[in-house]
Amino acid sequence: MKTCDVKKHPTHVRSQSFPTRKAHRRWWILFIAMCLLGFIMCLALLMWANPVEPGTRAFWLIVQRRSSAVIAMLIVAVSQAMATIAFQTVAANRIITPSILGFESLYRAIHTSTIFFLGVSGLVAARTHETFVGTLILMVAMCLLLYSWLLTSKYATLHAMLLLGVVIGAGLGSISTLMQRLLTPSEFDVLTARLFGSVNNASDEYYPIAITLVLICAGGLFLLSPRLNIMALGREMAITLGVNHRKTSILVLILVSVLMATSTALVGPMTFLGFMVATLTYQFSGTFDHRRLFAMAIALGVVVLTSAYFIMNHIFNAQGVVSLIIEFIGGLTFIIVILKKGRL
Repeated sequence: MKTCDVKKHPTHVRSQSFPTRKAHRRWWILFIAMCLLGFIMCLALLMWANPVEPGTRAFWLIVQRRSSAVIAMLIVAVSQAMATIAFQTVAANRIITPSILGFESLYRAIHTSTIFFLGVSGLVAARTHETFVGTLILMVAMCLLLYSWLLTSKYATLHAMLLLGVVIGAGLGSISTLMQRLLTPSEFDVLTARLFGSVNNASDEYYPIAITLVLICAGGLFLLSPRLNIMALGREMAITLGVNHRKTSILVLILVSVLMATSTALVGPMTFLGFMVATLTYQFSGTFDHRRLFAMAIALGVVVLTSAYFIMNHIFNAQGVVSLIIEFIGGLTFIIVILKKGRL
């Protein structure tokens, strides 16, 4: 670009993440709108239908109790949104999600085996800080095992690793199904309620670890945004431009694994939430700059989760089906995208 062009169009340098200044303006308008909507929905979840007189001590105690659920939603929104965007970039595929690595299957296997061997009382007693940390370690360890194979084997590829993750997830799912068939009806009912993704599964004592891990991994992905921008061009182009594609992919996948493990261990499976948020992000953003994609994805994730819980809790009085509605809409979005593209 000539010097005179920069002087005539100084905004071009500031808007280099977007094809036009109009697209740049549109992103900021949508991003600010989503941030405001998310903030309003968070306030509504905290304040709406509070039976106590505003300003009293009891009023703020109820707000404080509700804030625990809102914090869980924020953690899940950041984790699922950023993990899905980064994972799809590394995998060069906007259809698959990090759940393909088997996080949900391992989560189900852990809880099913707990109630199978220890009963309902064992499952309730296992709701501890140590169990949360242990679940996190198992999930991350399983992924690190896959990544170490990808690094050390000459013939290993990213797609082979993803297929191996599918096989492991299917195997764990089969084991879980077998144990579930041997449970009593009452035990199965308790287990089914636990296996649905819900912010009620979260506990305040989990938050220090969960928030710390999410902040570290989210910050790491933001720092890796320039490399992700190059990797989005394709493996050959990234290598040509000097990016170590394999090592960068492993680093990104490790951060993605920690984010997904944290979200799943905290509230349970949210299979299609990340996919739905990522799909909306691509439609709203109009850019390939991952800093912008991550920011928009987080805002949309907060809006989707908080609005879903507010509508189902305070309008339809059906809190227990929030995750089902999210998964249904996310699954429907998945089918529409596949039919539109005509391929995986």
